[in-house]
Amino acid sequence: MSIKKLWGGRFSSEEDPFFSSFNRSLPFDRELLEVDVRGSVAYARALHRAGVFSQRERLSVEKGLRAVVKDHGRNPGLVDKSTAEDVHTYVEQALAEKVGALALRLHTGRSRNDQVATDLRLYLLEKEKKIEGRIRSLLHTLCDLAEKSAGIVMPGYTHLQKAQPVLFSHYLLSYAEMLLRDLGRLNEARIRTDVCPLGSGALSGTVYEIDREALARDLGFSAVSANSMDAVSDRDFVLDFLFFAGTLQVHLSRLSEDFILYNSGEFSFLQLDDSVASGSSLMPQKKNPDSLELVRAKTGRTLGHLVSLMTVLKGIPMTYNKDLQEDKEGLFDAVKTTEDCLRMVQLVLERVRINPQRMRESAKLGYLNATELADYLVAKRMPFRKAHSLVGKIVVRASELGLTLEEMPIREYQNFSPLFADDLYACLDLQKAVDRRKELGGTSTATVKKAIRALRRKIRK
Repeated sequence: MSIKKLWGGRFSSEEDPFFSSFNRSLPFDRELLEVDVRGSVAYARALHRAGVFSQRERLSVEKGLRAVVKDHGRNPGLVDKSTAEDVHTYVEQALAEKVGALALRLHTGRSRNDQVATDLRLYLLEKEKKIEGRIRSLLHTLCDLAEKSAGIVMPGYTHLQKAQPVLFSHYLLSYAEMLLRDLGRLNEARIRTDVCPLGSGALSGTVYEIDREALARDLGFSAVSANSMDAVSDRDFVLDFLFFAGTLQVHLSRLSEDFILYNSGEFSFLQLDDSVASGSSLMPQKKNPDSLELVRAKTGRTLGHLVSLMTVLKGIPMTYNKDLQEDKEGLFDAVKTTEDCLRMVQLVLERVRINPQRMRESAKLGYLNATELADYLVAKRMPFRKAHSLVGKIVVRASELGLTLEEMPIREYQNFSPLFADDLYACLDLQKAVDRRKELGGTSTATVKKAIRALRRKIRK
């Protein structure tokens, strides 16, 4: 049985071929095929409850729909041969070949408007669950690397200038905190995705007693949309996901930028594995961090999808408009980009080689322990602002002499203040400077170990 369009009775002329191509969404909304069938199976059961389908008819339709999915799994190229306008038409045509006119009755009381809204939510719920798993896996990798790097001191930076010594593990955990917030945003987005719009019809609801709550339960939704007009036009849940994805990508991009810098010869804090780097077509000595540069670049793409959809939505009148077809390509790309970038960053972290000696050597340069010297004076009752100013002058003197603060002799210190004594050198030790930061959230060895254990517990929740 042939079905050309899900509409057409009101039209007397054929579509312009270019309009047909311009209007067609099957090349990309084919991604929704399996969830479209899931929705149709549940809707067939709802029509049975409403008395539209007999038990035999319902079972026949369900069997036919499952056969459509099986055929697609065996031969995805079948979609490429279809001239269907969209995935919904394709599924209905494929079903009609198996069950005949029953396929036409499946659309009773249902519109593509509530159908596509349902498909998109089912698709996104599946993807959100998978992405959550990838984030948790990346968090475990961060924990593993932090544990393996215990005790390694590195320079901490502000304004990309050396500031204070920190543990490399503490630095890694800063990104873990970002990813935990990303998990929170993803869970909030999932709550708003987890609402069933099916049964809303085109915009005004349905006259058939399909029991929307039972339909929602059948599809695994936790809630049912409360307003049919909002249900078919709402794409806030897509915006929520794109905002989550954009923020996550920003965090992955920042980590990538750090590692690109730290991998460079100027830093040499770490080295990317050959398996996640590439070479130059001209310069044989080059080893380029392409993996992380691509993660950094793809962030702009994901952010672009968010802005694009917000721009689409800002001027749409109630309710459904064809503009909403533009919600899919950006979303599908953002989902794939997010999954790929999480996987890529995890591969990099699993295989990276750390250079503890270079980190420590770098931390010894740049007067990162100047704050410790100011705190030393404060402990001897000098006001902090005065101590801050005095230590600034001491750093200038040390720089003139070409010495670190540890190397500068006591007589030089005592030229600035009689409060200085030989015990000042103990406070300048990098490891001791790190381990004095014992308060919650600090960089001391003991505090970081507790933070790693706490993070493990949070990941498992």
